[in-house]
Amino acid sequence: MPGSRAPPSTRSSLCSACPGPAACDPSAFRAPRTAMGPRAGALVSRGLILCVWLTTHRAGAHAEGFSQEGLDASRADLWASANTSLLQGFRCQPASQLSRDHLSALIRRMASQQVLLKAWQLSCLANLAALHGLQSDFPLHPPDLLLFYNLGHVKEADCRAFTGRAAQGDTELLANLPDQRAALQHSALACLGVSHPPRLSASDLLLLGILVCDMEASSIVASDPHVLQNLQRCPRLTPAQQAALNTLLTSGRTVLGPPISWNLEGLQALGPLATYISSSLWMQVQEAVGLDFFGSMVAACRAGRLSQRDIRHFVTSFLEAKAKAKLMSSRPKRGTATGRPCIQGNITAATLQDDLFLLHYDCSQLESCLGSRVLRANVDRLLQHPLPTECQRVVKAKLARIYPSGIPEEQLRLIASLVYLYSLVEIRQWNITSRDTVMALLASDVALENQTEAILQKFLDHKGTITSALLVAIGGSRLCWMSPRQIQAIRPSEFRLAGALDTSSCPQSRKNQLFFKAREAFGSTGPTAAYYDFVRPYLGGAPTEELQRLAQANVSMDIHTFTNLNPCALQNLSVNNVRTLLGQNVGDLQKARSHPTISSWLRSLNKSLDELGLDTDPASPTSPTGTHSNAPWTSHLTSPGEGPGKDAPTSGSPPAHLGYLLLAVALPSSLLWLLYWGALGPCWDSQCPLKTALCW
Repeated sequence: MPGSRAPPSTRSSLCSACPGPAACDPSAFRAPRTAMGPRAGALVSRGLILCVWLTTHRAGAHAEGFSQEGLDASRADLWASANTSLLQGFRCQPASQLSRDHLSALIRRMASQQVLLKAWQLSCLANLAALHGLQSDFPLHPPDLLLFYNLGHVKEADCRAFTGRAAQGDTELLANLPDQRAALQHSALACLGVSHPPRLSASDLLLLGILVCDMEASSIVASDPHVLQNLQRCPRLTPAQQAALNTLLTSGRTVLGPPISWNLEGLQALGPLATYISSSLWMQVQEAVGLDFFGSMVAACRAGRLSQRDIRHFVTSFLEAKAKAKLMSSRPKRGTATGRPCIQGNITAATLQDDLFLLHYDCSQLESCLGSRVLRANVDRLLQHPLPTECQRVVKAKLARIYPSGIPEEQLRLIASLVYLYSLVEIRQWNITSRDTVMALLASDVALENQTEAILQKFLDHKGTITSALLVAIGGSRLCWMSPRQIQAIRPSEFRLAGALDTSSCPQSRKNQLFFKAREAFGSTGPTAAYYDFVRPYLGGAPTEELQRLAQANVSMDIHTFTNLNPCALQNLSVNNVRTLLGQNVGDLQKARSHPTISSWLRSLNKSLDELGLDTDPASPTSPTGTHSNAPWTSHLTSPGEGPGKDAPTSGSPPAHLGYLLLAVALPSSLLWLLYWGALGPCWDSQCPLKTALCW
């Protein structure tokens, strides 16, 4: 659906990019190899043409034979038709060279194409919009972008329209901006004029959208029952919010009515909220309705439409309710321990097709009724059911009896959901020779730290190599659990091809190692601006001297990357280092002042942002925010005419070579694609001068 986000591991990350200041997107893709040979299989960056267009625009005013009017018209047409994959490669440094009109066209195109940008892209784009006085055009901007705007620049008369638009965004993007997230909620409630704790009406809830996800539990119970529609958009509920949800459902005030009157359609309409229903509440639902809904949930799970977290939460609660009901309706019988005779009948392949399988066979019956032959032939079908942990242990024990010398590799690919149950000694018995096996075992996010390292080591011991495709498939978080020796074994070329991997969850020691691997991979990329674009995801492990070097290069680091820096390295930076490192994004410190990384840095200085002179408004870089605070709903907004000129520059980008710029303007985009497609080797290779020149 529009606005939904795919997991990081699913995005295309195999890429190349041209080593210039307007660096292309490292999240591009590898072109498929064909019978035409290596030239047709060259690495393709979807951001290349963006590099060409941006760089051409920058120097277009100086190119003889090309009128500024004609060039502007051409570029305006470009932004009005740019496709989603191109726009997802957005980079702040090249975009900062755009005029006000072209930046506006770019932002509007992103909105119309529903382009999903990352937090680091949105924060700096919001600052560029502020610099050009574009915030007043918020109705035409992406909802996600509004989350990052300075709320102090929103007119009071616009507060409801702004809140309604921003409430369509994804507030999880503000994970590293806790103060901005809190200010957004406070501003929205102030706009509505509601009391505290808020008792939200249906019209309030319609306006607040996803912002309700940050409300206190008491507000959920006190608000109009339409709050369920808001809560369906929340990525997760806190335990207190879950309890409030169950209180509201128990009250019978919702459209579902009291639990005894619930039907299948009503439960399905709850969407993900149904996974939070407590066992005590399930006991009040009619048995036939509960069974129908359980079957529909298992079918959705087997079809891959539910996350493992959600389905396990639901199954645990539902089975607990069934066990309580059974205990209350009959006295416990003898022989209920594991090993009792099979009562339900032997499990067959047909039995495993039943979505109600788990209701007919508890874990003790699974032990008694599942034969070795059926398990060997149907292990994948069995594990498609959301088995409770106790049942998973039964399956693991049976597999050990079937395969006393270790599970065969073809079966390993089918038991990813059980991996977390295996010890290192057991994993050492496995035979892992295929990259596909590693992907199957690790891509499910079930394997734990030591298991990840052990699985990879078994693969490496069989002369396997850690390729870019493998890194992308298992995701950046798995890098956190590789041993230092395994990280060192990754070839720089494969690390480059893997693109931007999310390693923000890694412990600091791993971040440090991964940074040096990234520097090894990208160190020869070219100018500092291009190097920064590639190494940015790994700067959480950068030492102080590296951050000081980047500050001198005027890279204008985004606040998302800044909050992920090593706190120890950050504390060694001077105030001036931080100011120059963040550049035009320095005002975002105010939006993240409570973030642990920033608050610890401020404590080390024993000063506030105001005292340090770092409380700077992005829309007015030379002025403190005493008159432009992030407080809600001011009575004025910077007008377009008050912003900087159309050609306001930012530092860090050397001038483009005029000859190549003229070539880029003259050639149609289709021919540029052909030139790029036919170029030999990766773009960081010294053998691709045309690509390098086009982006320089």
